[in-house]
Amino acid sequence: MQQGGEILVISTIIIALIVIFLIVLFAVFQRRKNNLLQEKESEKKRFETEIAETQIEIREETLRNISWELHDNIGQLLTLAKIQLQNASPENMEEVSQTISKSLNEVRALSKLINPEFIKNIKLREALQLEIERFNRLQFIEASLSLEGEEKEVNKKHEMILFRILQEFFSNTIKHARASKLEVLLSFKEDLLIIVAKDNGIGFKSEEIQKKGIGLQNIKTRAKLINAKVNLESKPNNGTILNIYYYFYKV
Repeated sequence: MQQGGEILVISTIIIALIVIFLIVLFAVFQRRKNNLLQEKESEKKRFETEIAETQIEIREETLRNISWELHDNIGQLLTLAKIQLQNASPENMEEVSQTISKSLNEVRALSKLINPEFIKNIKLREALQLEIERFNRLQFIEASLSLEGEEKEVNKKHEMILFRILQEFFSNTIKHARASKLEVLLSFKEDLLIIVAKDNGIGFKSEEIQKKGIGLQNIKTRAKLINAKVNLESKPNNGTILNIYYYFYKV
């Protein structure tokens, strides 16, 4: 009888320990689950905040472009047309007509940027094409855009961040790199979009990237939000290359 009682006590203790272990395990699991949910919620909020900030930055960049083009480009063309009209004669009417036609083309190109749908429903390839056309039209730099593979649909919000990352690179190229050429490639693979942007500017040493104010950390932070990877390569007097790897299956 005594031995049976001891077995019962031991069994009870073992069962109690198992129950306690399971309760602790469940509590740990719940805590980790809650932490994971909180992290996901925080990540979602960071992503939405980044999207909002990106939209504002693109709008501001667009307004700066519009202001510049109105003042220094279309304004000059219209002033020239006015002068030509004041001195108009049968011999130079063709010249006047060409100036006015060029002004109208510039206004049409500018109207695309003014359209709010440009921000709301931005498509990466179309947005990049507009930027490339603007650079060439205003003779900022000789720019080109190339496509490889079959174009695939990219998450709209992710497209916006990719576009803003490239805008930052373009801005640095035009303002600081002293480059004469800018090449952009969109290469569509089965589950991957590779974006390569490169210039033939003065470049810089790899260890000077952080000092250059190129916003590499900002670019990396934004890329991480959309599960993309970025790599910046540069050498003195040998240009700069920005590589972006965007994975479709992680969208």
